[in-house]
Amino acid sequence: MPGPSRDHDWISAFLDACAAEQGAARNTQLAYGRDLKDVVAWMAGKDLAFQTLTREEVEAYLVRCDAEGLSQATRARRLSAIRQIYRFAFEEGWREDNPAIEIRGPGRAKRLPDTLTEDEVDRLLDGARAHGRTVADRQRNACLMEILYATGMRVSELVSLPVAAARGDPRMLLVVGKGGKERMVPLSPPAREALAEWLVIRDAQFEARAAKAGRTTPPPPEARFLFPSRGKQGYLTRHGFYLLIKEFAVAAGIPPSRVTPHTLRHAFATHLLAHGADLRSIQTLLGHADVATTEIYTHVLDARLADLVLNHHPLADKSGD
Repeated sequence: MPGPSRDHDWISAFLDACAAEQGAARNTQLAYGRDLKDVVAWMAGKDLAFQTLTREEVEAYLVRCDAEGLSQATRARRLSAIRQIYRFAFEEGWREDNPAIEIRGPGRAKRLPDTLTEDEVDRLLDGARAHGRTVADRQRNACLMEILYATGMRVSELVSLPVAAARGDPRMLLVVGKGGKERMVPLSPPAREALAEWLVIRDAQFEARAAKAGRTTPPPPEARFLFPSRGKQGYLTRHGFYLLIKEFAVAAGIPPSRVTPHTLRHAFATHLLAHGADLRSIQTLLGHADVATTEIYTHVLDARLADLVLNHHPLADKSGD
């Protein structure tokens, strides 16, 4: 059975299947959509289509991406998107082959993740506690950062936490990660304390709103979330938190360019490893599907130890004599 006649219909059907069958996160769907629309734009200029695209033509598209100066990571991601849509097309019976399956990808440039020292994290936490126009803002900021550093969550997992998961002074939180996979992450005593204090303030805010509106009024949609917002999603957005953490960095005297929500995830893993945690445990806490992804943190630690020896060992020859 041939596929849809319009290439954009291929993309729509593929993204719908990703959402329904694979539980792909919205950001993943958006990335697939952007990459595949670029392929469609390139095909349109050459009178090509998904229905008839050949391996040689896919390779020609990747050559064009390389000529445009796109990074290895971007080119690898685009090839992955092409492979995935043709895998879907094969399963649907739209194509009898996958023209991208045997194409060797450009790989990814190996780059150690940026991280922070333990002292820098302490300063960042202090900056969060002091930042905000109101007591509620400051307590929410403290809770966000304490939980992020205590658990190593992805930012999307953090901001969308349901308030129900935080009730009853939990020692652990249930997190729904990529692909809808669940995992348990433990909370440190400072994180539990910050969480308890934030819940008191958060609940008081909703009780005041309910009293003002009338008790018969149903709770607003954002009442379901630990970090509510009146925006479309009902909770603090990833972008909103990204901007906040830059402000915490300024307050902490750390260059904002060095600090993102993901930096705290890297710091969580690196500091655990430095204090004796094993890779398998860190893999579980981070929600990595493959321990090979977690192994990057051993290289971060090795680089730090090498720097320590070169700069502080009494026998290090700094003069070059």
